[in-house]
Amino acid sequence: MPKVLVIDDTAVDRHLVAGLLERSTALEVQSVASAREALAALEAMLPDLVITDLMMPGIDASAQVSRSRTKATSADREVFESGGLQLVEAVTTKYPSLPVIVVTSAGTEQAAVDSLAAGATTYIPKAHLAQQLVPTVLDVLARVADGVAHKKLLACLREGALLFELSSDPELIPPLISYAQSLLTSVGLCDDSSVIRVSIALEEAIRNAMFHGNLELTSEQREGDPVEYQELLALRSCMEPFRSRRLHLSFRVSIEQATFVIRDEGPGFDPRKLPDPTDPANIEKVSGRGLLLMRTFMDEVHFNATGNEVTMIKRASVSREGA
Repeated sequence: MPKVLVIDDTAVDRHLVAGLLERSTALEVQSVASAREALAALEAMLPDLVITDLMMPGIDASAQVSRSRTKATSADREVFESGGLQLVEAVTTKYPSLPVIVVTSAGTEQAAVDSLAAGATTYIPKAHLAQQLVPTVLDVLARVADGVAHKKLLACLREGALLFELSSDPELIPPLISYAQSLLTSVGLCDDSSVIRVSIALEEAIRNAMFHGNLELTSEQREGDPVEYQELLALRSCMEPFRSRRLHLSFRVSIEQATFVIRDEGPGFDPRKLPDPTDPANIEKVSGRGLLLMRTFMDEVHFNATGNEVTMIKRASVSREGA
């Protein structure tokens, strides 16, 4: 049974996250109230996944710092705004293969961006926990399991290239990502943690091309009622011209570089009008999450002029290139 460690200094939020997981999954969940307790728990339980709030005291900070943002001093606010990031840095440094999901809220936008750069696997806005927590956790754990399963099988592979043409069937996405992940793992382009992060960015790009491109579903529809969104997705998949459109994917993976090209047959968009996903006004929106993950986890992300094709490049790490 996979084990998950939840860290949040607020009891209500801590119990909310743990409760959502325990009611909907067969995971073993342990919760702690501080970064310091988290480091001790990591040594004791060796979890498969970490979920941490960003707004908490730092590893060396007193737990008695006021949580009131209006009453806290500037020093207190700095302690809270850096605590989650400090924990992410500590975990990813000591346990580089351990995935970390960060939970963001208003006021932690820059810390969220910094945590992804520091090694966090993905993030979930606190306002969308009920909808996104369980599927995100299960998806990340699936990526971890796939990496372990394929690592030995394809250990001798040195270069691989794939060309796919997909219908707009969401059920095709998980096995496709799994296969791409096996290529990344087997060639040794990057470490296990980076493989998961690249796989998540790739999945976001494919979902954007399928749902926003071929099926022309808008960000507003995606952020609305989830049941209505799924019903509309199913309807579009059966209607023309949407059902006849195809998704074209090209993956080339070697020990030096991975290149992913995803093209849809939708009407496209003007890439110059893409919102900045790191803007505090956009980071809590579902629609900006995919672009932020793509640009953070890949070394290059380019759209063509008509907006219906994206090219993403991940290069070998500096340490790997110098080996």
